[in-house]
Amino acid sequence: KRRWVLSTIELEEEMDVEYPYKITTMYNDKTAKVEHHFMISVLDAPEGLFTINKTGGEVYVHRRLDREKTPSYHITFDVWDIGVAKKIDKELSFDVDVKDINDNAPMFISQFQKSYDVKENTKVGKFRNLQISQNDVVFGNSCTLCSFLVKLKYVYIFQKAKHYSLVIIASDLGKPPLSTSVTVELNVIDSNSHRPKFKKRQYEAEAVEMQTPDDILRVAVEDKDTPNTDGWRAKYSFISGNEDGVYKITTDPVTNEGIAKNFDITTLVKLQIGVENVEPLAICKDGKLIKDLSSLPPKDSVNITVKMIDTNDPPVFERYTEEVYQTEESEKGQVLYTPKVKDVDSVNIRYELVEDPANWVTVDEKTGIITTIEKMDRESPHVDVNSTYRIVIAAIDDGSPPATSTCTVSVHLRDINDNTPMLLNNSAILCSNEADKVMVRAKDADLEPYSGPFSFSLADDKTLKERWKIEPEYVSIRLLTKLPNGNYSVPLVIQDKQNQPSKETLSVVLCNCVKPGVCAGPKPLSTAIGIAAIGLIIAALLVFLCDGSEAWRHATNQELSQLPRCPGGWGLIPLNSRQPINCKKKTAIKQGFIHNSDRRPSQHLIGQKTSISTQLDGCDYPHCVPYYLEQKSEKNALLLIALL
Repeated sequence: KRRWVLSTIELEEEMDVEYPYKITTMYNDKTAKVEHHFMISVLDAPEGLFTINKTGGEVYVHRRLDREKTPSYHITFDVWDIGVAKKIDKELSFDVDVKDINDNAPMFISQFQKSYDVKENTKVGKFRNLQISQNDVVFGNSCTLCSFLVKLKYVYIFQKAKHYSLVIIASDLGKPPLSTSVTVELNVIDSNSHRPKFKKRQYEAEAVEMQTPDDILRVAVEDKDTPNTDGWRAKYSFISGNEDGVYKITTDPVTNEGIAKNFDITTLVKLQIGVENVEPLAICKDGKLIKDLSSLPPKDSVNITVKMIDTNDPPVFERYTEEVYQTEESEKGQVLYTPKVKDVDSVNIRYELVEDPANWVTVDEKTGIITTIEKMDRESPHVDVNSTYRIVIAAIDDGSPPATSTCTVSVHLRDINDNTPMLLNNSAILCSNEADKVMVRAKDADLEPYSGPFSFSLADDKTLKERWKIEPEYVSIRLLTKLPNGNYSVPLVIQDKQNQPSKETLSVVLCNCVKPGVCAGPKPLSTAIGIAAIGLIIAALLVFLCDGSEAWRHATNQELSQLPRCPGGWGLIPLNSRQPINCKKKTAIKQGFIHNSDRRPSQHLIGQKTSISTQLDGCDYPHCVPYYLEQKSEKNALLLIALL
C-alpha cells in the first residue's frame, strides 16, 4: 500500500510566472494523527532554489530555470514526528526535469575561420565546410554541432575582382525560429591565366668563337599575371636546333628573361625557343574551367640566329698530360718525349720550356722534342715523393695574337743503387756507469731493394776489434774492455741490401751519466785530437781574424791554466778581466768578435766601444779550449774561446 502520494514534477525553462511558484504538494498517509513537518534537500542546487511548506507539503520554485545550465534536479523529501523527533517514514527521492524551449540562436564555433583564399579559376562546386553549434533541442530540429557546405557557383576571375564578402545566416527550426549571421571574406588569388608572350618575334646575336660568356643573348617576355608568382615566372625550352643538347637556356630569376649561353663552335646557329610558365595554365570560358588541354592557347615561340666570329684557335696537343719513364742517372742526351700537335689556323708552331725546376732538359723549338742535358737524380729535392719529375712545355702559333697551349710531362724515375748508407747520428754517449753498448742506426736515400736492412762491421783494425764488438741482433756497438772516460772514434763499415758499402765514423763519448744520455760533468777531451791539431785550428783562426798588419800570439800555458774550460761556442772577453766564463749566461764585451748562429766568428769593428752580448749555450763538439790572442795595442787584447 502506498504511503507517499505526489504529483508528477516537470517544469519548463524560463517560465514567465510569479515566483515563488508552486510546483507540487507532498502527502504521506502516516501523518494523519501525528504532529509533523516536511523537510527537503536538493543535490547540487543553489540555496533556496526549491522550498517546501513544513506543515502543508507544498513545494515551490523561487526563480527561472535554464535547461542549458541544469537539465534536471535531484530532490529528496523527509517527514518527521515532532513529538519524538523521529522520521515517520522512509525518505523519498526523485528528479525534476526541465523542459527545453527555443531560447538559443545557432552560434558559429569559436575557431570558425572568417577569411579564405580562393585561387582564380577554381573549379565550380564544393568549396568549404563550415560548422555551427546550437544548444537547444526543440522537436529534434536543431543540433549540438552541425556543418553545412559552401559551394562556388561561379568561377572567380582575378582581373575582375580581388575580394568578395559573403554574409552567411544560420537559422534553427524553432517556434519562433532563431538565427545568427557571419561575414566571410574571400580573397581571390591570381593563378596562371595568361600565356607569356615574347616582346620580339626575331632575335639575332654574335658570339666570339671559343668564348663562353655568361650570356650571349637575352630574350624578354610579357605576362599579365602577378609578378614573382609561378603563374608569372617564365620557363624556356628549345623547340628545334638543339637536338644534340649542346646549348643551354636559363631564366633570370629577377628579370624573367631567358639567357642563352654555351654555344658550340660553329659559324651559324639557328634555334627556335618556346616559353611557358612554371604553373600550368588554367583558363575559364563561359564561367567554366577548360579541362581539355588541346583547347588551351599554344605556348609562344621565337626564332634565334647566332653568328659565330672566328678567332685564332690555339694549338691542340694530342694529349695534354703525358707519362714517361726513365732510369735515374742515365747519360744525358736521352729523348724523353715527342709531342703531337695540331692547329687548324696555323702551320708554324714553336715550342718553349715552361717548367723545368732542376734544369735537366731542353726543348727543341721547332719539334718540341724534350731531351735531357743533365743526369736526372731521383733523390733530388725537385722530385716528388712518388719519384716523379714534372716538366711543362708550351706550343705557340704565329697567329695575331699568338695562341698558346701547354702539355705537362710527368717523368717517373726508376731508382738505382747510387747512394751509400750513412749513420743517422754520427755521435753517441755511452754511460760507463750504466751500460756497455750504444745503439746505431743508418739511413739510405735509395728505395727498396737498394736500402735496408743494413749490415754493420768494424774497420779492419786489431786494436779497434779488441775494444769494440758489433752485435747485429741488436744493431749496437758493445764495449769489450774497460776504458777511461773520454772521446773515442769508432770506424764502421755499413752495407745496404745489395752489399754496397760505406765507411762511417761514430764518435762515442764515454762518461759517467747523471741520467741516460747526460754526462755528469764537462765532456772529456777528445782522444782523437792532439796538440798539433789544436795548433792548426788556432792558426786557421788567426788567418780568418787578422789582416796582415796585426800580430797575434798564443796564450801561455800559465795563462791558460788560470781560465776555465767552457763547453760553449765562439766567445770573446777582455783579457784583463780574468773572469770565469759562465756558459749559461750572456757575457758583455766591448770589443772583438762574437759568434753567428752557424758557430763561425763574425767581425765587429775593433776599436769602437760598442756593447756586445753573446750567449755561450753549450757545445755540440767534444770540448772547447780557451786561448787568448794579443794585439800590439794592450787595450785591444782579447781572449778567444776556441771551439774544437
